[in-house]
Amino acid sequence: MDPLSDILSLLRPDNYLSAGFDIGAPWAIQFPDQGQNIKTAAVVQGDCWISVDGVADPVHLQTGDCVLLPHGRAFLMGSDLDVPPMQAGTTFKPSGYGVIRTLNGGGDCVVASSRFGLQGPQADLLLAMLPPLVVIRNRDEGNALRHCIERTMTEMHKNDPGSKLVLQHLAHMMLIQVLRIYMNDDAKGVGWFFALSDPQICKAMSAIHADPAYNWTVESLAKCSGMSRSAFAARFKDKVGQSPMAYLTHWRMMLAGEKLLHSREPISQISLSLGYESESAFSTAFKRVMGCAPRGYGKETQNNPSRAVS
Repeated sequence: MDPLSDILSLLRPDNYLSAGFDIGAPWAIQFPDQGQNIKTAAVVQGDCWISVDGVADPVHLQTGDCVLLPHGRAFLMGSDLDVPPMQAGTTFKPSGYGVIRTLNGGGDCVVASSRFGLQGPQADLLLAMLPPLVVIRNRDEGNALRHCIERTMTEMHKNDPGSKLVLQHLAHMMLIQVLRIYMNDDAKGVGWFFALSDPQICKAMSAIHADPAYNWTVESLAKCSGMSRSAFAARFKDKVGQSPMAYLTHWRMMLAGEKLLHSREPISQISLSLGYESESAFSTAFKRVMGCAPRGYGKETQNNPSRAVS
């Protein structure tokens, strides 16, 4: 798989809820802190404002715009943010999966949303790269995202057999499309996520992800990128924030952590599968990156999930 698919698979995004509301003006809804969940929302009809805790300025959203809230912060949506808000916890309770609620008679604004939890302990691999609020504006090149939004609303309205599974897949597609558009057009920073928008560096990262056990060198990765060794090493460090060999080791340890948590493979087999000729060399690298020895990783992660990320 490609790096983004690999890392999202490792993080095990689980769609907890897809739902929507059709609301009449004036209105405002206060949504509580989402905990460790990621929230996506799309304005299907009409327009509204959104204000996110910790983000200085409210943002005006129009039909076709989509937002991503990666850190689960509390937020307020409304036709006018000065309107006394309804509380989402009581307004939408009880509400089933895929339900569109009509509020205030409807007709002013229609919003479809999804909520994700990241099951992998390495959630900060993605979340640390993203701001509290990502806004994707409606535009011609966003056809795939618009398709996801429109199909989501169709599934919610029709509620045909199997619609819950379709909505789960559409929610995943929407999440990926938002990340793609943000990565290609708006993302600025240092880290693996931002580096994916650099075609040459992305080729080297893709090579690592395609065969993490291979005996990669800076020279061989530079060749994959079509660059000289020195230019590649400098550019990789500038874009990713760590050297190519450090990134390779870090990714191998992420894969090792996943296997230690979700398989019964012995450590000796895991080390060989990731390119280490000896268990001791693997264990040394694992402890340096993950903060604990491989044999204690499962227990450490259960007691303190943040230990899973270096």
